[in-house]
Amino acid sequence: MATRSGDREWCAVGVERERVDAFGSLESGLRQASPWYLWGPYLSERQWGTVREDYSADGEAWNHLPHDHARSRAYRWGEDGLAGFSDVEQRLCLALALWNGRDPILKERIYGLTGTEGNHGEDAKEYWWYLDAVPSHAWNRWRYHYPQRAFPYEDLRTENARRGRLDPEYELLDTGAFDEDRYWVVEVHYAKADPTDLLMTVEITNAGPDADVLHVLPTLWFRNTWSWDPGTAAPVLAATAGTTVAVTHPFLGELELAAGRGPDGSDPTLLFCDNDTNTARLYGQPGPAYPKDGINDHVTAGAPTVNPERVGSRCAAWYRVPVEPGETVELRLRLHPAGSPADLDAGFERTRAQRRAEADGFYTELTPEAAGEDEANVMRQAFAGMLWSKQLYYYDVNRWLDGDPGLVRPPASRRTGRNARWRTFSSFDIMSMPDKWEYPWFAAWDMAFHCVALAHVDPSFAKYQLTLLCREWFQHPNGALPAYEWDFGDVNPPVQAWSALEVFAIDGGRDIEFLSRVFDKLLLNFTWWVNQQDADGSNLFEGGFLGLDNIGPLDRSHLPPGVVLEQSDATGWMATYALAMGVIAAILRHAGQRPADDLVQKFLEHFSAIHDALDSQGMWDDVDGLFYDRLALPDGTAVPVQVRSMVGIIPMLAAGVVDADQIDRAEATGKRFAGFMDRAGLRDRERLARLGLLHGRPGRQQMLLGVVGTDRLERIFARLFDPAEFLSPYGLRALSAHHREHPYVLDAPGIRAVIDYEPAESTTAMFGGNSNWRGPIWFPLNHLVTSALLRYHRFYGADYTIEYPTGSGQRLALDAVADDLWRRLVAIFLRGPDGRRPCFGGVERLQNDPRWRDNLMFFEYFHGDDGAGLGASHQTGWTGLVADVIRRRHGAVTSIGDLLRALRDGTAP
Repeated sequence: MATRSGDREWCAVGVERERVDAFGSLESGLRQASPWYLWGPYLSERQWGTVREDYSADGEAWNHLPHDHARSRAYRWGEDGLAGFSDVEQRLCLALALWNGRDPILKERIYGLTGTEGNHGEDAKEYWWYLDAVPSHAWNRWRYHYPQRAFPYEDLRTENARRGRLDPEYELLDTGAFDEDRYWVVEVHYAKADPTDLLMTVEITNAGPDADVLHVLPTLWFRNTWSWDPGTAAPVLAATAGTTVAVTHPFLGELELAAGRGPDGSDPTLLFCDNDTNTARLYGQPGPAYPKDGINDHVTAGAPTVNPERVGSRCAAWYRVPVEPGETVELRLRLHPAGSPADLDAGFERTRAQRRAEADGFYTELTPEAAGEDEANVMRQAFAGMLWSKQLYYYDVNRWLDGDPGLVRPPASRRTGRNARWRTFSSFDIMSMPDKWEYPWFAAWDMAFHCVALAHVDPSFAKYQLTLLCREWFQHPNGALPAYEWDFGDVNPPVQAWSALEVFAIDGGRDIEFLSRVFDKLLLNFTWWVNQQDADGSNLFEGGFLGLDNIGPLDRSHLPPGVVLEQSDATGWMATYALAMGVIAAILRHAGQRPADDLVQKFLEHFSAIHDALDSQGMWDDVDGLFYDRLALPDGTAVPVQVRSMVGIIPMLAAGVVDADQIDRAEATGKRFAGFMDRAGLRDRERLARLGLLHGRPGRQQMLLGVVGTDRLERIFARLFDPAEFLSPYGLRALSAHHREHPYVLDAPGIRAVIDYEPAESTTAMFGGNSNWRGPIWFPLNHLVTSALLRYHRFYGADYTIEYPTGSGQRLALDAVADDLWRRLVAIFLRGPDGRRPCFGGVERLQNDPRWRDNLMFFEYFHGDDGAGLGASHQTGWTGLVADVIRRRHGAVTSIGDLLRALRDGTAP
């Protein structure tokens, strides 16, 4: 079973104490991972409409391969499916297809609206959940609710198109598709008997009032690797005896798929076609006799589009399943090595029960004793979503730009368009996705937060993700990290060093080699920031987009000619980056891994330069008590952008500890850091000790360094924790509610822009309607703020208190403030005294229906006033941090501060 030995993660599923060390050597080949990772949920839920599949001249990815083409076109760079599993190279895929007998097409993938179709941007219009998973994927559980009525594709499209940005989104529940409970509950369970023996169970419940028939088509297919290399033969699936399919796998050898009988004792019908594009349907040109959509056309329309020879590169086991009202039935399939018995009876049931029990044990051990049952459920489903959201990310930019040899070349515009400067990028890796429908591609800063959550259940994979982002086939030769698929050259906040420290601590503080490896590559990235994102060398950084989308009045990546936006958040991020890098260097020195004194000095010098810039160049507004961006205009003047947002809070995150001996060395050089110490009044050690800014016995003392001094910190806290501004019942808003009644107008030469507080869906088209940071609560900065509060508390101690909430008259120590913020964040998902979960808002079926109410979705962000979930509905990526928060607030996590103290004192493990 899955167990823990000390702080080390193990997965002994089916073997005795198999170490989960799956991805440490993955760069030498995906197949080098632990054998338990050979099969996993590595399929996307949307490959259509992605940049990788876009070969258009205009770069409009959503339009180049729309949903209507997805069933008929062979993908180039990946696959998608419902509840999909594949091998680690995504050569062979297994997923679910359904048909209610009324839809015009099979339900083979999640449906949603594109960026231009939705009145608030792209949006999935279905209901599915990741209920359970373990790191080895020896047990995974997925759930989907499928209407028995015809799926209202056209209604969803036309009604959302009719609505404007001031209207709510039109959802599937709004269409009446689930009225009278006429829907199917479909669960897919995967269990592994051993690393290459995969058991698939499909449970079907008729929730409706009448008996009905559901067509269930578990589908097996090879990813198309042959169309893009002329002369390459397609692999073949072939029916053998009964309902067994023979598979010759490229690296797993001979396999078989055994499909069990239906609940009425009848065998499924095996259907075969080829995973090739239906050129006749799409382009009016001759094509394969049995193309990719052959099974679809045969089942839904009776067309002769499946191969009567029962061979092909795509096959499905077609079950016609009659189910009485309220009844639950199940189907069983097994993908296993040829020659081994395909037990679909007692042995199948024993394996499935054992794996589920092992998963229960794994999560029981992870759950803090003080956590309630509902918290435990939230934590487990958050981790499950993280583990389900792995995906093979295949993208060779050089080949994507130039086209495949011997085939039609892409339009010339591609060579100077999207990602044209990233020819060195070549990924063929398992990666953590923000959302496998809305964002089925990695994002650099999202991943940093994913890794903090993943480190609790799969630290090797978390470390691999951070290392991968810095590898030569990801990191640009100039040191830049790729931001996200739509534009690798955009800039995300540099939070990877912070994340590496957190992962290092969660994993027990042992893996110095990992920390050293990441540190070396982040040195290049830090230098790129200094060289490329500080236009005038003022130590006020630009950065542009920085992942914060609509939080400001301007598109920060596309400013008028000659205008530079000096950003308080970019500058604050860089101060935080400098401190985190300095801390890593100090850890490497303490561990004896390398001499690092000069590197610690380097980052102290950078920190002091950034501190001085923020202090002296007009970023701080003493009236409002916040930092503001500043527009530097071509005529040499500067205009502050006085928006009360998280942009002005980020500088307070830059706080960390430094060894006194390092401070002594920095002072001895007499350079910038020594001047900073003088100006800040930090030379008097006795005074610092009395103030709680210097800790430890002589020879092992440490000092707190922060960009924001105590006086300004208290001013920021007064704004941040004011319920009329940032503090909501469910965490911190991205934009102050002050702007609800006081919209901010930016009026500068050639520029006029307005921003107001919007707690829910955005009413602006900037960055797409679903990119709304104008008021909602989102987890990343809430998590970083609580981390900073605890760093401050560790030095100031319990005697240092602030008024919290502002105006309440109640004073709390900073650790108590952090704990209350954690409580508010977790409460988004928990049933309150009224039995309702804030994340489900006013959707009564989600709140009250027993078949819905305990299945959680981890949204992209949350309503700034009532906590309702908004944006991407399955962004378990960074919202999965709630699992970390639950463990952290109950004392189950060693903080980086405590680990540093142990390293300093020589008591670290």
